[in-house]
Amino acid sequence: MNKKVIIISSTPRKNGNSQILSEAFEKGAKEKGNNVELISLRENKINYCLACYGCSKTKRCIQNDGMNEILDKIVEADVLVLSTPIYMYDVCGQLKTFIDRIFPKYTEIKNKEVYFIATCAEDENEPISYAIQTINGLIECLEDTKLKGVVYGKNLDNIGEAENSKAYNDAYEMGKSI
Repeated sequence: MNKKVIIISSTPRKNGNSQILSEAFEKGAKEKGNNVELISLRENKINYCLACYGCSKTKRCIQNDGMNEILDKIVEADVLVLSTPIYMYDVCGQLKTFIDRIFPKYTEIKNKEVYFIATCAEDENEPISYAIQTINGLIECLEDTKLKGVVYGKNLDNIGEAENSKAYNDAYEMGKSI
């Protein structure tokens, strides 16, 4: 069965390493026959949550910045892929802002397979552990949603390094596996 896949790439850098791994995942998932859309937060202005709770009644954010459209796509998707560079041992600010803005639809986002792609300049495993805690916190808020796979590209500092990394092949294979 073909699945509807939404990939959220949060890197602020054009051609950043986590973007490259997102594209590898996309390629693998498309080759398997899935309907895949890669959304770059860099190309979408996503404002901070205002904590006004206007969305608690309407299920729509009062801000008109494109997040409502992205949320509608996520509700309809079978698979959600979150991709980030790791800064300061956690997901980047763009992804954290995106996660906060899921609030209007979090009760409608259910039964999802979640995959996580992260890159880091360090050659240690510790940074990914903190980022996975953030992703697990989101998943805990979403009904019947599970983390199905993680690709971690470490020791990737310079733009483009991910293209020739083991993580590139891992992301591609993970995309093919859904």
